[in-house]
Amino acid sequence: MGKTQLKKLVDVASGRLPADLVIKNCKVVNVYSGTIHEGDIAVCDGIIAGVGTYEGETEIDAQGRYAAPGFIDSHIHIESSYVTPEEMGRLVVPYGTTTIIADPHEMVNVCGLKGLSFMLDAASETALDIRFMIPSCVPATPFEHAGAVIDAEAMRIPIADERILGVGEFMDFPGVINAEDGAMDKLLLARKMGKLVDGHSPGVSGKALNAYASTLIHTDHECSTIEEMHDRIDRGMYVLLREGSACHELAHLLKGVTSANSRRCLLCSDDRQPKTILEKGHLDEHLRILVHAGIDPIVAIQMASLNAAECFRLFDRGAIAPGLRADIVLLDDLKEFKADAVFIEGRLVAKQGNYLLEVTRHSIEQVRGSFHVKDFSVEKLRLKLTRDDVTTIDILPGGVVTAKGKARIARDGQGLFIHDPSQDIVKVAVVERHQATGNVAVALLRGYGITEGAVAISIAHDSHNIIVVGVNDDDMAAAVQSLTAQNGGMVLVKDRKILASMPMPVGGIMSDQSGEWVDRKLSEIHEVAYRELHVKEDVEPIMTLCFMSLAVIPEVKLTDMGLFDVTTFSFIAVEA
Repeated sequence: MGKTQLKKLVDVASGRLPADLVIKNCKVVNVYSGTIHEGDIAVCDGIIAGVGTYEGETEIDAQGRYAAPGFIDSHIHIESSYVTPEEMGRLVVPYGTTTIIADPHEMVNVCGLKGLSFMLDAASETALDIRFMIPSCVPATPFEHAGAVIDAEAMRIPIADERILGVGEFMDFPGVINAEDGAMDKLLLARKMGKLVDGHSPGVSGKALNAYASTLIHTDHECSTIEEMHDRIDRGMYVLLREGSACHELAHLLKGVTSANSRRCLLCSDDRQPKTILEKGHLDEHLRILVHAGIDPIVAIQMASLNAAECFRLFDRGAIAPGLRADIVLLDDLKEFKADAVFIEGRLVAKQGNYLLEVTRHSIEQVRGSFHVKDFSVEKLRLKLTRDDVTTIDILPGGVVTAKGKARIARDGQGLFIHDPSQDIVKVAVVERHQATGNVAVALLRGYGITEGAVAISIAHDSHNIIVVGVNDDDMAAAVQSLTAQNGGMVLVKDRKILASMPMPVGGIMSDQSGEWVDRKLSEIHEVAYRELHVKEDVEPIMTLCFMSLAVIPEVKLTDMGLFDVTTFSFIAVEA
């Protein structure tokens, strides 16, 4: 801001000049004092000049609606929505979201720093202010092959970008707790650059948590219990209360929110699919959950705005007060939080659920496809065992955690696994697709319910290799080959014929289509999965598979290198 602009702001604030925009007749939610005041909001060059009685060149009558600061999602992976940043902005802004803190962990694991560059460039095409964290774990673990390796030296240049607030969720908590050199180098780089570090420490407690927090890791969104939540707040960390499409901890954790600790609590989605957004909204759903559970509405709004702004050092927003960005949401009430109008930097960008700006899409050429599958064949899906007693990956509906199961299965004369329709146990395989290693790891999955055909996807956290599950090798192989041919996404096969598919050409993990298109295709895939392949009704057929290779979430997962026990951080045999 130059002197001329600053003088104009002061003149507007003092009433000597008319404002560019005045939003009149508001009930202004003051998240600093916890009060509500009636008045007008004056805006000058996208900045709030004052709240009171003002005249403006353009005036909009709020008709007594509540004016709240724009909502801030404190942690989200845009890629998990299956749409690009431009489309994410179009989807969430009408619900009152004006800023998100995005971790492009998925895209960078697939495409490296060119993936980060794509996300930054695409984000510039939306009114939504998207701030990024540079991924801390690429690959997420050394127990799988990803599309890139990003160490501290590789982070040195991109972390200096002003659009990058810090280092993304530090999932390698063992590396931090054990003071390993690679982890220490990244943490020291963040300190040197004056940047934040996001946390990820499920189940960590006691002295181990002290060790993790001593590095000044700033946040955690992986609390599953109120005790974990309080442990982190006690150590000076912010806790991000999550309500996404896959994980739903908010309703439980909000019972741990008190008048003393609420200002250390933020709201986040982590993941949010188009279907969830179109049916339930975004942070407005979080606010409804909070208020319906008895949280004071202004405290809830603080968690969705001021707390996040302060946590991520975005001191130019988070409240409605002189000198701050005019990121404002007009709400019909403080119970359902339906947004009538949304302003970002003083510009009306959404009205009554509609995004008002034209959507311009950034080219995807630099990240189109990413499939380097070597020597794949149906033979690589054979599972030869030395005995009938096996370890299974047991699906636990409703989350991303799995259990380490035991079972007795049938084998043929060569020792090969035979699918028994009376048992809900099928083969699952991970096919490496980035480095042309030729790796194909096969294990057994229980609880998915599939009785016919196969499902293959290239969205597989965190390295996004190909995951395929099915009742016979021929259908599994056909699904993998079809998926590769369409540059990734999702494919459902039966009798070696494609029943449903969704191409995802952006790195094999995102569509270049609209959120509504993605929702329709995903609904079709779900219907086919349940009706034709008989996946269990209480299992989300795609998202469940997405997390079967996530080797940082207990208890047992499958990477392209083999069956992995997350509790011991070691590979184990399929034979029990």
